[in-house]
Amino acid sequence: MKANNSIFKAFRVEEVDSAFKTSIKDMAVSPLKEDEIRVKVHYSSLNYKDALSASGNKGVTRHFPHTPGIDAVGIIEESSSDAWQIGDQVIVTSYDLGMNTDGGFAEYITVPAHWAVKLPETLTMKDAMIYGTAGLTAGMSVLRLTQLVKPEDGKVVVSGATGGVGALSVAILNKLGYTVVAITGKESESDFLKAQGASEILLRNEIEDFDKKPLLKPLFAGGIDTVGGVILENIIKATQPMGAVTSCGNVASPKLDLTVFPFILRGVTLIGIDSQNYPMNYRTEVWNNLATDWKISQLEDTATEITLEQVDDKIQLMLKGQLKGRTVINITE
Repeated sequence: MKANNSIFKAFRVEEVDSAFKTSIKDMAVSPLKEDEIRVKVHYSSLNYKDALSASGNKGVTRHFPHTPGIDAVGIIEESSSDAWQIGDQVIVTSYDLGMNTDGGFAEYITVPAHWAVKLPETLTMKDAMIYGTAGLTAGMSVLRLTQLVKPEDGKVVVSGATGGVGALSVAILNKLGYTVVAITGKESESDFLKAQGASEILLRNEIEDFDKKPLLKPLFAGGIDTVGGVILENIIKATQPMGAVTSCGNVASPKLDLTVFPFILRGVTLIGIDSQNYPMNYRTEVWNNLATDWKISQLEDTATEITLEQVDDKIQLMLKGQLKGRTVINITE
C-alpha cells in the first residue's frame, strides 16, 4: 500500500450501536507536536492485547475509533525532536502505543520521541517485530535473571513456555548455556519446546499439584514466570537458596498465597518485570543483546507474515486460542 504525504491506510476499530467493527480506512496525518516523531511503519506484529483492543475491550482501549498495534518498526519521516533525524530506523513498543494512542496497524504512527529505540544494525525490521513486545519482555526477564543466576548454579524454569514470552525466554536461556525446564499445559507441544532449547518438560498440572507446604524441595536455581498464581507460588517455594525468579504475567491469577519463608530463609529474590514503562537504558541494552549475542538462529521459523488486510482473520483465531507462534504484519505490502 502506498501513502502520500497526507493520507495513509490504517486498520481501524469503530464502535457502532454498541458493537465493534473493524475496517481499513484512509487517515489524514496531523501536524507534529513538540518532541514528536512520525514513523513510516514497515512491520508490526499481532499480540493478544491487540486482539482485545480490536474487540472493544475497554480495559485496554478506552476510546474509539482506534488503531491497535502495540509494536511497530520503521523509518522516521518527520521529527520535531533533536534526538532523532529523518531517515533513522526505530523500534517503538509498549508505553501507550496501540492502547489509547493509535498504534502500529497503520502506514504511519506519530508518537513522543522518547518512546523510540534505535534499530540495531544487525537486526532486520522483520526480526524486530518477530521479537516485538514479547521478545522485549523475555529479554528483560533474561537480563534480570542472569544478573543473579549463572548456568552453573543449576536448572532454570520457564512457565507458560509455549507463549510468546515463554518460548523466546527458553530459546535465549538455552543459547546462553542454561539448562531449561519448560512448564506447559500442552503435552503435545513437547517437541516444539525441545526444539526451542528445553531440556525437560514439566506439565502444568504437575507443578500445580506440588505440596502446599511453605517451602518445597529446592529444584531450580531460578525461573521466569509468565502466568502468576499457584505456578509462580510453587516456583518460588522450589527455588534454591540465593536463587531468583522474575514475574511478568498474571493470566493464571494476579494473587500469590505465600509465606515469607522463601525470601527470609532461602534468600530468594522475586523480580517484577514491567515491559510497558521499563527504563530506556534497559530497553536499549536488551534490544542490542537480542540483535547480537542473544539472537536466535531459528527466529524467522517461529513467525507467519501477513498483510494489513489479513489482520482481522488472525485476530479471530487468536481470540479462539488457535494461533501459534508469532504473527508479523508487513505494512508495506
